[in-house]
Amino acid sequence: IGRLTLSDFRNHADALILPDHAFILLTGDNGAGKTNILEAVSMLAPGRGLRGAALSAMARQDGGGGFGIAAEVDGAMLGTGVTAASPDRRQVRIGGVASSANALADHLSIVWLTPAMDRLFLDSPGGRRRFLDRLTLALHPGHAAHSARYDAAMRARNRLLADIRRADPAWLSALEAQMGEHGTALAAARADLVARLNDALADQPDEPFARPLIAIEGEEASDEPLAQRLARERRRDAAAGRTLSGPHRHDLSVTHIAKGQAAALCSTGEQKALLLSILLAHAALVAADRGQPPVLLLDEVAAHLDPLRRAALFQRLQESGGQVWMTGTESSLFSELPDATRLTVTAGHVFRSAA
Repeated sequence: IGRLTLSDFRNHADALILPDHAFILLTGDNGAGKTNILEAVSMLAPGRGLRGAALSAMARQDGGGGFGIAAEVDGAMLGTGVTAASPDRRQVRIGGVASSANALADHLSIVWLTPAMDRLFLDSPGGRRRFLDRLTLALHPGHAAHSARYDAAMRARNRLLADIRRADPAWLSALEAQMGEHGTALAAARADLVARLNDALADQPDEPFARPLIAIEGEEASDEPLAQRLARERRRDAAAGRTLSGPHRHDLSVTHIAKGQAAALCSTGEQKALLLSILLAHAALVAADRGQPPVLLLDEVAAHLDPLRRAALFQRLQESGGQVWMTGTESSLFSELPDATRLTVTAGHVFRSAA
């Protein structure tokens, strides 16, 4: 990202950031608006951003009800936002032409780590699945479209099954065929990501970050095509009130290899280290696949690491060659950083730091 502008986004009436280094460091007090800038960057990817918030909640309270985010990415202009007239309808423009949010993935891959994700391994399967899908999307840009179409077909099928005696079998079959097509693509993309990540992680040392083994769980293996299985399970799903088979049941399993222990049973520090290992390995995969590393958004990442791990993290990030946006309340935590665009955020205003 060579240029980032915000208009009426969260607590930023307007902001202009011109990164001139690979590291962009945002420091300031709690509530100043540092994470809001990371969230704005995350909206340059498909989805609902790093907070998963409603679009209407992103508009500045004292603004006109809409917001805009624009960025220059390798010469292309990407923009997204909402208008006051349609505060829940996201608009996207690429090169000045109206486009879909999913098309953003063709231009930029973005991965983030936030304090809320420190509890990822204790979160619901849905939270872990969303994390898995963000990683998958960076390697398979079509993943978001498959996910949206699968979910739409599943919702339509569930509505029909609510009154299964009157449901049109031909319409059910058509929806199940769509779920089979897009669900198979979802599962294949996730499996590819997990296999490649495990290969990359196998080459990493156990220290200073814990080395994880990852897997997909949550659904029994079956050679039966998904569409055929769904057709066979209509009555069961109607009784349950939901679809019980398919990739929407997947869960991400992570094990601390050195301890042979599930991540959910590890300490908070170990869980953070496991997440960082996954993120760094993933960044390397994206760089190899796309010829360009992803943009990394690391919110308050240094505060939970000891000096040894902080120095190791900064070194690994520098070696990755990608752009990294980081936030922190204490600039001293980033003293080991190489050259960086250092910015101070104060009450929705962004200034160049003195040092």
